[in-house]
Amino acid sequence: MYCFRLIPACLLALLLWWVNSPVQAQSPNVLFIAVDDLASTLGCYGDLVAKTPHIDRLAESGVCFRHAYNQLPLCNPTRASVMTGLRPDRIKVYDLDRHFRDEIPDVVTLSQSFQQAGYFAGRVGKIYHYNVPASIGTDGFDDPPSWQVTVNPKGRDTTEEHLIFNAEPHRKISAALSWLAAEGGDEEQTDGMIATEAIRLMREKKEQPFFLGVGFFRPHTPYVAPKKYFDMYPLESMRLPYAPEGDRQDIPTAAFAHNCPIPNYGLDEATLLQATQAYYACVSFIDAQVGRLLDALDELGLAENTIVVFWSDHGYHLGEHDGIWQKRTLFEEAAQAPLIVRAPLSVTENQWGRGDCDAIVEFVDIYPTLVDIAGVEAPSNLDGKSLQPLLQNPHAEWDGEAITQILRPADDRLAEPVMGCSIRTQRYRYTEWGEGKHGVELYDHHSDPNEFHNLRTDPDAKVQSVIRELRPRLRAKASGKTPTVPVNPSRL
Repeated sequence: MYCFRLIPACLLALLLWWVNSPVQAQSPNVLFIAVDDLASTLGCYGDLVAKTPHIDRLAESGVCFRHAYNQLPLCNPTRASVMTGLRPDRIKVYDLDRHFRDEIPDVVTLSQSFQQAGYFAGRVGKIYHYNVPASIGTDGFDDPPSWQVTVNPKGRDTTEEHLIFNAEPHRKISAALSWLAAEGGDEEQTDGMIATEAIRLMREKKEQPFFLGVGFFRPHTPYVAPKKYFDMYPLESMRLPYAPEGDRQDIPTAAFAHNCPIPNYGLDEATLLQATQAYYACVSFIDAQVGRLLDALDELGLAENTIVVFWSDHGYHLGEHDGIWQKRTLFEEAAQAPLIVRAPLSVTENQWGRGDCDAIVEFVDIYPTLVDIAGVEAPSNLDGKSLQPLLQNPHAEWDGEAITQILRPADDRLAEPVMGCSIRTQRYRYTEWGEGKHGVELYDHHSDPNEFHNLRTDPDAKVQSVIRELRPRLRAKASGKTPTVPVNPSRL
């Protein structure tokens, strides 16, 4: 009889241990969705061409940050910055070859913080950098401590590279305007397989808290998607971006990326429209895969306890400023990128907000935001700040500014390597090239949201006053100096 009295006490002790343990049944999962080279070509960002119903419904059920900015618009540096929560000048990563642990070997990454709190942390596809498409199906330029499990699908897009059309044969297909309207279905493509494997892991791990990184390769070049997505965008409906006559005359030479120094790569309009069609096809293809992930959360009963984060590593140019393509600039199109966060009501007793947020936020804010929402301990030296106030009220007062930078190699245009640094405030974008030696730009987004008119070319007293205010704020977070760490000029 005495033994039977002990059983409830033991169960009570076990319950008390469980309630106070680092991970409880109600600890929120994190579905961390990364998309490669995605501009704000989404319906929820106001693009009237894009057909993206699934990402749009995620935006409707969460907070869509319409002014979120990456720290360096190149795959490896921006992904390293997001995952460490640190700016490029702290991790010393500016090219595609350097690993952040070369500079800070003991850094605790975002997914490591969740592991330390008792979470399962897994990755499917591309979170850290890959040399696409050759490295698809491998771990790429990964960080082993960040994950307990990695899954690297490899679809028919990798075996059908010989079918891809390359508009610039002198470049590799991963760097050129290149595309393929592929035969077959979604799940035969690498990104379709990534969605399938991510759903499998969610099903396997649904009884324990998980941090699942899901990284899609498209719309990175080559633009490959099943043919049905190309059919959604008839060529006759495609248009190239508007630019006023002489748009480039007030832009410093260094502002144009070294991999796209001449307008439109010298290609004709018909080819450019085909490339635009292919890009949008890939966007809709990825949208469908995101829809599969969201549906799986619902079907598995996980949606009410899963934080969903959707982000692209940087923005992307589709011919703006009279012919800029791809990334590597400090204009709005490359510096700004999609960021959507949906925090489930079950995470805390707080009422989470929904809708668009126009505050200026940065990608270094992602790390502190997620650990804050989930109640996970994290390093104290992160460079960003938690966006939880904006997730509770997207229209809350917010004193934000964003810093983005890019390094140019010495070439036939520039006699020396040049660091470009830019600060984006609610009203202005101010940019310096080589601390101003190689050019300065100032754009007023109240009157010039497309950054057509560089006010620095003929500055009045007001412009000079704005520059005096913004320059020290920029240099406080990005020195603008040429790096002293190893940098591979061919990989910038």
